[in-house]
Amino acid sequence: MLLVAARTLSVLGNGFARVALSFAVLALPGAGPGQLSLVLACQAVPQLAFVLVGGVIADRMSRSRVMVLADLVGAAAYAGLAAMVLTGHAPLWALCLLAVLAGTATALFSPAMDGVIPLLVPAGRLQQANGLLRVGMNGAMLLGLALSGVTVALVGAGWALALNAASFLVSAALIRGLRLPARPRTGTSGWAELRDGWREFSGRQWLWAVVAQYAVVVAALNANAGVLGPLAAERDLGGARAWSLIVAAQALGTVAGAGLAARIRVRRPLLVAVVATFPLAVPLALLAVRAPVPLIALAMCGAGVASDIFGVLWATTLQREVPEAALSRVSSYDWFGSLAFAPLGLLVAGPVAARIGVGHALAGCAALVVLASAAALLSPQVHGLRAPD
Repeated sequence: MLLVAARTLSVLGNGFARVALSFAVLALPGAGPGQLSLVLACQAVPQLAFVLVGGVIADRMSRSRVMVLADLVGAAAYAGLAAMVLTGHAPLWALCLLAVLAGTATALFSPAMDGVIPLLVPAGRLQQANGLLRVGMNGAMLLGLALSGVTVALVGAGWALALNAASFLVSAALIRGLRLPARPRTGTSGWAELRDGWREFSGRQWLWAVVAQYAVVVAALNANAGVLGPLAAERDLGGARAWSLIVAAQALGTVAGAGLAARIRVRRPLLVAVVATFPLAVPLALLAVRAPVPLIALAMCGAGVASDIFGVLWATTLQREVPEAALSRVSSYDWFGSLAFAPLGLLVAGPVAARIGVGHALAGCAALVVLASAAALLSPQVHGLRAPD
């Protein structure tokens, strides 16, 4: 329960920060969309660049210590951002530097987090544990996003960022209470362990097939969430209010999906997980044809349910099938591969929409989700891997 509480508080703080950082940057003298894009990119790129390093570190050290360190780094980054915003002295280079620090903290935390759960939970309860963890995290993100706008309006973006820094400190204190064994010293170099992790990853067809699928799926979803969806909402659906309703419906669906995934029992978890990816294309297709907002919101809620069914079944399969000693490294390859095309999706979405139209671009993203998911089903291991009795 310490881990659930820590992640719930940390994700709640991140929900505040996601909105507060954007408003904080835009409120600075002379700041505009270009400066905001630069700061957000400085936060996103290290998450991809350093996640493999994070996997190696987590498999060489106590994973709880790595998570505590990552939380302290994140707390320092957001405390610095809060101080600069509150004092009004926030040069762009300093904002970018602290954004890089925040992204690096995430890159360190995520692989260690994925490797901790099997150390705390018996193998037969991994699915319930992953589901419970995601219920707390998704509920916290939904609450954080819902309250962030009010918080920024009442106390300002600087104090909202300070609240996020405080949530990282509380998370670090809770995780420090976990009793996990120290990692045995191998005497091998980090590069050798990275190569060993690659062998564990590439030697499992089901693993790299689904990661390749999600590299395409995440790129398409990123293009929708960051660019195409808001453009479609502004053009056809009534603007930001409609888009907020659609996004909130998706967040609500993720909470329900995590709760459902903790309870279902399936013999072929990867087959069910990949099939659950197909509904993610439905709201993209509905946006493309300018469907009514309630119908799109309903589809987004269903997509939220489906995405967390995938997430729980995928995490549980990874934890069951990959040796614990290499789990964080394999998880880091999973993160790296799944996010590899995410920046590209954001980068090309605008130019493609300008050239062929928003509707056609959304339809193309829906087609990519369907084709990538269908391709993953061609792997014999994806539909053949069975859960233990």
